[in-house]
Amino acid sequence: MTEDTTADFVVVGAGFSGLSAARRLLQLAPKARVLVLEAGQVAEGSAGRNSGFMIDLPHDLASDDYAGSGDDRKMIALNRQAIAFASAAVEEYQINPNYFDRAGKVNGAASLTAARHNESYAAHLASLGEVSEMLDAQAMREMTGSAHYVSGLYTPGTVMLQPAGYIRGLAAGLSRAGARICEGTPVSGFARRGADWVVSTPRAQVTTSRVILTVNGHLESFGVERGRLMQLFLYAVMTPELGTEALGKLGGAPRWGITPSDPMGTTLRRIDTGQGGNRIVTRTCATLLPNARPSARELARAARVMQRKFDQRFPQLAGMKMEHAWAGHLCLSLNGVSVTRQLEDGVYSACVQNGLGTARGTLTGIAAAELAAGETSEISQHFSTEGRPKPLPPQPFQQIGANALLRWKEWRARAE
Repeated sequence: MTEDTTADFVVVGAGFSGLSAARRLLQLAPKARVLVLEAGQVAEGSAGRNSGFMIDLPHDLASDDYAGSGDDRKMIALNRQAIAFASAAVEEYQINPNYFDRAGKVNGAASLTAARHNESYAAHLASLGEVSEMLDAQAMREMTGSAHYVSGLYTPGTVMLQPAGYIRGLAAGLSRAGARICEGTPVSGFARRGADWVVSTPRAQVTTSRVILTVNGHLESFGVERGRLMQLFLYAVMTPELGTEALGKLGGAPRWGITPSDPMGTTLRRIDTGQGGNRIVTRTCATLLPNARPSARELARAARVMQRKFDQRFPQLAGMKMEHAWAGHLCLSLNGVSVTRQLEDGVYSACVQNGLGTARGTLTGIAAAELAAGETSEISQHFSTEGRPKPLPPQPFQQIGANALLRWKEWRARAE
């Protein structure tokens, strides 16, 4: 954005929350001037760097087996509304259907303890009336090409996104539908001017009556919920495109996604040519870094760990050098709540996705848009009535303690 302008709604951030908010605003007010401001480039941040699991079922990262601690039936219904919203966007904006694959996912277990976690989770799902299927070691090997897993738990409702492709398609569709999206336009602040807000960017200002912040953990940068948000980075590596020889050694199905039975274990994903080439993505390791970015040393450590995890799972491909390594930012609260509410008159937030950014980000974006437009639904009512995030311990104890705990949990889940 290079010139001063006005808008009915300004959305700060073009990730899952921001773009979902923009789409919901256009549904509620088709003639509204909706402006989305993105500091970087669409899909180059965390929205395009995640593993692509859009999960419908309880997926509490703080539990042993993902079973939620609240009203799981309600969260399942809400998550499925997010999936339906995204599915409708794929159809409406003609996004490549390979980027929205209703393939389901598997909780992989590499030990008897992890297998018991799966059995506990399956029993919990059955009590909710949800279906799942237990896979034995042979079925896991036939699917993945790996003999690492003793069992797995398949659940059919997860959508496997190609996240960058989906987000870029969503942004392109919104642009055609009338929203204006400005990349390379970081917001440094906003101030009241009469009845409106003036949003400041490096080269221009926007005057608007309503601002929606969809900046996840960077909400603290705007002075909101300081000392209550945990800023984490997760890490991932990706193989080069697998050639004919490597594919022959690997075997298995061309597409699958595995979350570890222990939430601190290793996530694996195999994609094919329709999603970005025949590749395997490995994701593990976490670092708490308030108001910082991972160092080259931290990224190198995570890459070494993930190379070892890859080699253990696929000895037939051991030593294959990864083509890409990266980190992605996420934000959690101690009590698992988001910050989705009206912050001030005309200012709304859709932040803190608690590691569930694809579904939860979609939902909080919808909720914030409805609040800003004066509408109410089951989605906006749920998120706007959540409590505040709990305060965190003071620094430096917070960072030292949290990272020590994360390393211990990584070690405990080392086989998973």
